[in-house]
Amino acid sequence: MKVLDLSFPDPQQNLSYDDELLLKADKAGGGEVLRFWESPKVFVVLGRTCDESGEVYGEVCSREGVSVLRRSSGGGTVVQGPGCLNVSLVLSKARHSDFAVITRSYEHILKSVITVLGSCGIKAEFRPVCDLVTASGEKKFSGNAQRRGRSHILHHGTILYHFDLSLIPRYLKMPPKMPDYRRFRSHGDFITNVNLDVPRFKKALAFAWDAV
Repeated sequence: MKVLDLSFPDPQQNLSYDDELLLKADKAGGGEVLRFWESPKVFVVLGRTCDESGEVYGEVCSREGVSVLRRSSGGGTVVQGPGCLNVSLVLSKARHSDFAVITRSYEHILKSVITVLGSCGIKAEFRPVCDLVTASGEKKFSGNAQRRGRSHILHHGTILYHFDLSLIPRYLKMPPKMPDYRRFRSHGDFITNVNLDVPRFKKALAFAWDAV
């Protein structure tokens, strides 16, 4: 597996590059990839089927010059920017038997992330379908989504470690669908940063996935 630590200045370019990596793996033998990236600009990104008008304060975003984009994968609407680390994995279905079932693939991948976080001093737990939460307080700090290609999958997730959490209720409405464990908590009560040593985490996750 190849590891890439590559961020672009434009949010759309960062999202598109993940899709390019999946396309190369599916059609051109590009192989498996672990990519780390972080946007220098704040932006909002919707999942493939999310309703912008029902989830985003569009007038606020427009007034403040915050782009509202859409990614090719599922999952919910999130705010990204400095202090939000993205982890993208392009993985072969043939090499990982669990990946035939999407729920199993999430559990398989995120368990490895939990183990690496533990080695960095962060106690995390998995919450189906695709969230990571703090072991204490059950606060979400990582959301994940997938796009499934012909022979590979693209799994990408976020880890909030030094993000301006006040931006989330500023740009996002309460989501129309919530996991049971959220218990209708507000953005401020539900979402948190974790104290992550980012270089250490990157090195440990690359080792866990045998990525060089």
